[in-house]
Amino acid sequence: MVSGGALATASAVGVAFLSLPLLALLLRVPLASLASYLATPLVRDALRLSALSSLASLALMVGFGTPLAYLLGRRTFRGKALLETVLELPLILPPAVAGVALLFAFGRRTPLGTLLHSWQLDVAFTLAAVVLAQTFVAAPFYIKSARAGFQGVPRELLDAAATQGASGWATFRHVVVPLAAPSLAGGAILGWARAVGEFGATILFAGNFPGRTQTMPLAIYTALESDVNAAIVLAAILVLTSFTVLLVFKLVSGGRLEVSPE
Repeated sequence: MVSGGALATASAVGVAFLSLPLLALLLRVPLASLASYLATPLVRDALRLSALSSLASLALMVGFGTPLAYLLGRRTFRGKALLETVLELPLILPPAVAGVALLFAFGRRTPLGTLLHSWQLDVAFTLAAVVLAQTFVAAPFYIKSARAGFQGVPRELLDAAATQGASGWATFRHVVVPLAAPSLAGGAILGWARAVGEFGATILFAGNFPGRTQTMPLAIYTALESDVNAAIVLAAILVLTSFTVLLVFKLVSGGRLEVSPE
């Protein structure tokens, strides 16, 4: 049996290690000139691009991820384990590998990129590339959580809805989605947070162009070379935004924030 003192000491060390860097960052925020930094083009454009791209990424991952998660959570078919492995691979891929893979798939000199270019649709090194990079690395968080939520819906409730004459769509809307809502919301929050913080795949596939593809993580990287305070402001915004979103969700959902119950 571990003694209470040892447990408290180990816990205190863990809390200090995880919170001290964040506290050190927040204490460096230049409060006196915060408003002026928020008005600079670097910070303003990075905030705008991060908000726009991350919300577009969230819409994409929810749009195609929800039916995919339902398929994985409620159906059994040959090759399911292989499909799940492929879909979860971006979770552990180095971001640089993800960026190179996206570039080789959608770059202008690739077959698909050439086809898109003929339709006047260039993807690489545009805002669309930012959205695709964020979606690629963040979607597995949503799909994995949503799949767990759909999988946890009791079969008896679906059968009861069917015996009452409810259509498949009505059952999905009024039975499945409400019961899986905590997992769907948790996955969406995790996916959005991962999209906002994406760096490696974005810089390789979309580049680092101010006002065009420079999201907040890329702006932090750029500002560290010329204006450390601007980088601190952007980093603090990311920390406080992430903290607020997670805290509000935990308060609303009673503390449930799960990627998967496996």
